[in-house]
Amino acid sequence: MELTGTIKKISDLQTFNSGFQKKELVLLTEEQYPQPINIEFLSEKVDLLNTYKVGDKVKVHINIRGREWTSPQGEVKYFNSITAWRMEKDGSSDFNEPTEATPNQGQPPASENKNVFAEDEDDDLPF
Repeated sequence: MELTGTIKKISDLQTFNSGFQKKELVLLTEEQYPQPINIEFLSEKVDLLNTYKVGDKVKVHINIRGREWTSPQGEVKYFNSITAWRMEKDGSSDFNEPTEATPNQGQPPASENKNVFAEDEDDDLPF
């Protein structure tokens, strides 16, 4: 799965007693209602963030993880986490550059587009 957006925040490196390391990134998605998504970079994946900064547009390849937890009172709760395994600069705008059109060779010119309904006075369409 992939998420595309702008880096809003990169947390400091967290190192735990076991030697496990974690960094978090907040990605602001690019959609009608942008969402700040917290993404975890674990163990050796924390190094993926070294070449990025706040404001960069990126594509993050993620996995969604879930886990079950039982409280001391016996109540079962479920938690989700989003972990990254790859990240790259978002070059989507580079791929949409206009290219030079090649002329149609050996094909007749396109016929004139005429609106066949322009003369129809009986327009019973509701829109």
